[in-house]
Amino acid sequence: MLLPRKSSDRGFANDGWLKSWHSFSFSNYYDPRHMGFRQLRVINQDIVAPGQGFPTHGHADMEIITVVLRGTIEHKDSMGNKELVKAGEIQRMSAGTGVKHSEFNPSATEDLELLQIWIEPAERGIEPSYEQVAVKNLEGEKLRLLVAPMQETAPVHIHQDVRIYRGEIGKGESLELPLAAERYGWLQMISGSLLIKDQSLKPGDGLAISREKELLITADAGDTSFLLFDLS
Repeated sequence: MLLPRKSSDRGFANDGWLKSWHSFSFSNYYDPRHMGFRQLRVINQDIVAPGQGFPTHGHADMEIITVVLRGTIEHKDSMGNKELVKAGEIQRMSAGTGVKHSEFNPSATEDLELLQIWIEPAERGIEPSYEQVAVKNLEGEKLRLLVAPMQETAPVHIHQDVRIYRGEIGKGESLELPLAAERYGWLQMISGSLLIKDQSLKPGDGLAISREKELLITADAGDTSFLLFDLS
């Protein structure tokens, strides 16, 4: 079964310095029909104005993943990490027993755009931790594993039976999604256009996938990019 979540149907907040689109209920946006999907709790597309950002605040018992699409994040946290996270890099914080952090756009002229992702952990009360990696261009690969459970080989690791892939395909190219029949998926569009069975997906669209076998996707626009979440 395929259930689309159109970009225009997402929650939206405009705080002047921050424009944010919410695929699921978040902050002041609440929709009981869209509280998350399986372990996936939050997908926010954020655009942060130059010199602005999120002041110090806290989280607990959540796997928080940030994918930087353009610009740079200046990150500080209560674990002692002080980092710059650039476009093409991924940041993961396991909040566990509790962590405080701030995220700012250090540029005086350029917007920062990112995807903020929250995944519910398999275990509560773990020790907080931080991970940051640069992910190379796919270089001919159509799909690359970015995030996987702790015991598996991947650039970034989380405390949950969830895998996240980044896909990039050109116009007319096709790809079979690596989802087992008993698994669930969420596809989040970044750019371009995809055809999946009778669904057409554009930037910002999401698609909930339930127990589908041999699911083929085809790009009908150039430079099509997306994230695929493999969920239990």
